[in-house]
Amino acid sequence: MEALLASAIGAMTAAAIYLILRRRSFAVVLGTTMLSYAINLFLFATGRLVVDRPPILRAGASYTDPLPQALVLTAIVISFGMTAVTVMMALGAFLEGGDDRVDMPKDDREPPR
Repeated sequence: MEALLASAIGAMTAAAIYLILRRRSFAVVLGTTMLSYAINLFLFATGRLVVDRPPILRAGASYTDPLPQALVLTAIVISFGMTAVTVMMALGAFLEGGDDRVDMPKDDREPPR
């Protein structure tokens, strides 16, 4: 189970980095969202993968660590807010420039002669 989760996190991270390096802003937004999902899985896996154990400490009982669950919930809220900010910036750039490309237009790249 741990090897499957580790390979899933690695595949999601690789796909996210590929999307972030694209030249379209929509792909960058999808890449950052996928990277936040991979980070959430990583944070959740840091609390060990256990089954049928409560996240509450009882006398003499084994329990699961509740800290990674709290970190994932906080990361979900933060990533949702940052995704909204990034989408609004990409939408503003699209409305301003008429294109969703991240790189500079060709006319702006060439020095005047």
